[in-house]
Amino acid sequence: MNTMTVDVAVIGAGTAGLAAYRAARSYGKRVVLIEDGPYGTTCARVGCMPSKLLIAAAEAAHTIARAPAFGVHAGPARIDGRAVMARVRSERDRFVGFVLDGVHRIPQADRLRGHARFVDANRLQVDNHTVLTAARIVIATGSIPQLPDKLRGIGERLLTSDDVFDWDDLPESVAVLGTGVIGLELGQAMHRLGVRVALFGRGNSLAQLSDPAVLANATASLSTELDLCLNAELLGAERDGDSVVLHSRSADGIERTERYAYVLAATGRTPNLQGLDLEQTGLVLNKAGVPLFDPYTMQCGNGAIFIAGDVGNERPLLHEAADQGRIAGTNAGRYPDVQAGLRRTPLAIAFTDPQIATVGAAFRNLQAGRFAIGEVSFEDQGRSRVMLQNHGLLRVYAELGSGRFIGAEMIGPRAEHLSHLLAWACQNGMTVAQMLDMPFYHPVIEEGLRTALRDVDEKLLHGLPEIEHCTDCTPGM
Repeated sequence: MNTMTVDVAVIGAGTAGLAAYRAARSYGKRVVLIEDGPYGTTCARVGCMPSKLLIAAAEAAHTIARAPAFGVHAGPARIDGRAVMARVRSERDRFVGFVLDGVHRIPQADRLRGHARFVDANRLQVDNHTVLTAARIVIATGSIPQLPDKLRGIGERLLTSDDVFDWDDLPESVAVLGTGVIGLELGQAMHRLGVRVALFGRGNSLAQLSDPAVLANATASLSTELDLCLNAELLGAERDGDSVVLHSRSADGIERTERYAYVLAATGRTPNLQGLDLEQTGLVLNKAGVPLFDPYTMQCGNGAIFIAGDVGNERPLLHEAADQGRIAGTNAGRYPDVQAGLRRTPLAIAFTDPQIATVGAAFRNLQAGRFAIGEVSFEDQGRSRVMLQNHGLLRVYAELGSGRFIGAEMIGPRAEHLSHLLAWACQNGMTVAQMLDMPFYHPVIEEGLRTALRDVDEKLLHGLPEIEHCTDCTPGM
């Protein structure tokens, strides 16, 4: 058995782990990065990037299908599933390659391969080859997909999002379990690429939405295109040759039995804590087995163990993992001088069509009687109608008294861009009045945002009823 002694050990070489390694190294510390799986980050291999490649192909197909509404007729579309997946895999591998280049620039002496488990709060055993003593440790082991117990009997016909991007071809049909971001993005993309898709949600939630008005709009909008089965109960499934027979029950008690080539479990991800033996650390763990930690310092308890990224299950998004990794690595590097790091305004986006986004304070977390709501429908918004993307609803929230903008939820065109504007405004502590002082061009989607801001401004200042219509957002103005 080999032995090593270092200042900082980072368990996991994903986005958070790499950020933590670099931050700790910047303090001149001896740092080792431990990884037992493939290098390349979840985002690059099986997450954000390959999913957007599949979505981009679906958008191309949908553009052709929608063209006749503009008087443009391109002829029948032909979707080559093998070519679609070949590009997805090729570009995915290119993105992974960029990450690998960065990993390989890390000195070989700082990289340790194998599974790490805690012997105590300052010692790790890596496989059966190394015992590592570290003054500080960062846990950045990421997350793994959840699998419904009722479906484990269908073998390789049960997939997770980790499996989709290794397909050689598009399947004939897929049942998607879960209507979170992953399920909606992949389900709609496959549907637009000619795959027969049904999406099953255990409840009525969609992506990260909690505002009932926006959720209702999203449900209505997506249901016009997708076979969306909300409040559905999964009764069971069995293999039948190369297919799966799936049994479910709808909210009104109607049972449904259908055959699919695959079942995609998009029922969430869980912190990857397997085999870490965290009980040896003496840390207090929550019900999910995650150590209790300070989200501003990433410190677990009062000791020298820190946590970062999806394993903490706080905000499982790439930009958050990078921020958490930097904070954890910085505090590990300068321990015991632990300080709060920058946590940015919450921002989450689902790349559906229409896109879904949330910014700042979610509706579910707002205090009753302390906020006003402004809204705009994109149905008659000028630029949206020009592009035939006039679907969706934006609701903005402002604090009564101060007039400060505090959050928004939306489904609509270009929500990825609107949400960035709103996140910047929120992080800068802008009031609604200050936001309305900003320039708005014509005709742009952002004029819809101005309508919602004017709506909430009226309520903040005068308590007047909602503005029924905004003339500067109509097609003729």
